[in-house]
Amino acid sequence: MKRVRLIVAVLLGAGCAGTPSVAGVAGIAPAPNREWTPPATPRDTLPSTPVSFPPDLLTRVNTLTLGDVVDLALRNNPETQISWANARAASAAFGGSKALYYPTIAAEIGVTHLRTSPTFSNDSVLRPSLTQTNYGPTVSVSWLIADLGGRAGTIENARQGLIAANWTHNATIQNVVLAVESAYFNYMANKGLVESERLSVQEAQTSLASTQGRQHVGLATIADVLQAKTALSQATLTLETTEGDLQTTRGALAAAMGLPANAPYDIEAAPATNVGPATDSVNTLIEQAVQSRPDLASAQADYRAAIGNVRSARGNLFPSIQATGTGGRTYVQTLPGGASNYTVSVGLAIPIFSGFARQYAVKQARAEADAALGRAASVKQQVQFQVFSSYYALQTAARRVNTADDLLESAQSSEDAALGRYRAGVGLFVDLLTAQSALASARAQQVQARWVWQTALAQLSHDTGVLDTSGATNIRVTPDTTREAPPK
Repeated sequence: MKRVRLIVAVLLGAGCAGTPSVAGVAGIAPAPNREWTPPATPRDTLPSTPVSFPPDLLTRVNTLTLGDVVDLALRNNPETQISWANARAASAAFGGSKALYYPTIAAEIGVTHLRTSPTFSNDSVLRPSLTQTNYGPTVSVSWLIADLGGRAGTIENARQGLIAANWTHNATIQNVVLAVESAYFNYMANKGLVESERLSVQEAQTSLASTQGRQHVGLATIADVLQAKTALSQATLTLETTEGDLQTTRGALAAAMGLPANAPYDIEAAPATNVGPATDSVNTLIEQAVQSRPDLASAQADYRAAIGNVRSARGNLFPSIQATGTGGRTYVQTLPGGASNYTVSVGLAIPIFSGFARQYAVKQARAEADAALGRAASVKQQVQFQVFSSYYALQTAARRVNTADDLLESAQSSEDAALGRYRAGVGLFVDLLTAQSALASARAQQVQARWVWQTALAQLSHDTGVLDTSGATNIRVTPDTTREAPPK
């Protein structure tokens, strides 16, 4: 009894001994208002995937094209690696499910040492203890010969799971392409804005120098000079802000490509593009999306996998034919040459009662199939709305480009007229400043309008399910032949 109490006391004491240590330091923080002190070991101990930068791009790292940007993103983005790994896992699961068609064979080699205690017989004769060692190989075989759909349902579930994983991988690739294209267009838009605003700064500097010269000869007042200085400061401030935004978008594009934010690279000038609305109707593009969207195909495969799960659960309600067999050879001291033994049985396994667990499993599988069907219907609705929304966003963006071109043309004419009147001495300087401000705004709106249209085109391509892995789009547009695309 004392020994039992001692053991209990030791166990209770061990339970109250405190928190375990982690690599030689306290396992938790000493108080709720204190930080935990980690062990003096490297924190980044997980294996990392090296960033891939093809050798052919190293020679033109400062003139990357859109195709290069997309290729880098698909190589380095962890999301594509995750979806590909999930697809490989689903492929292995499908291959493993086919094992249900084959027998299971196992072999074992065992040694058994037996020693019995002395016993008395019925006539009170003492029987001595027996010592014996048995050893030998044994092979066992089990095989499900036939069932009523359970095995086929399990395999179909795994097959559809593989199909869904592959469609999910395709959807991930398109998502990555859209993300990197959006970052690319945003960066290019900011580059265009910087160039536009530098031109505005030069014009403001020219206006200030002209106004100061006119003041010296008595043709301008100090108020005109101060207004010119204010306009120059405002243009410079806008330029500096946009230059900061340019570096931010440059880092965002590097991150989208899977590169460090401070990676040395740049983008070549984009070719001129004739913009316009989509050629096909919204109904045509919606029908195409229903047939092409990989996430919708994945949701539909998930539903078919759930149907396979229903078949598998329902198959467990019915009998199945199974065969089992064992064979081996046993060696003992009394039989040095050994002896063979085997058993073979073929039986009909009939499920009778399991506490209604099988029946509830069927109900659960059917409910899960209904939920999968609802998710597929929901994804289809989302796809239709996304195409509808992005279609009209592209149409609007195309009209905005035309309007921005008209705005820039009229703003340039207005600035030329105001400058001519001011130089002729018949115009007010405030009118010139107003015209220059409107011109700067028009330049910025034209730059932004064109890159917004490019982004809208990429979004519609993605929503339709035809976004190319090279960054190209398969959406047909009707260019405005009455205008020439301005050089980038």
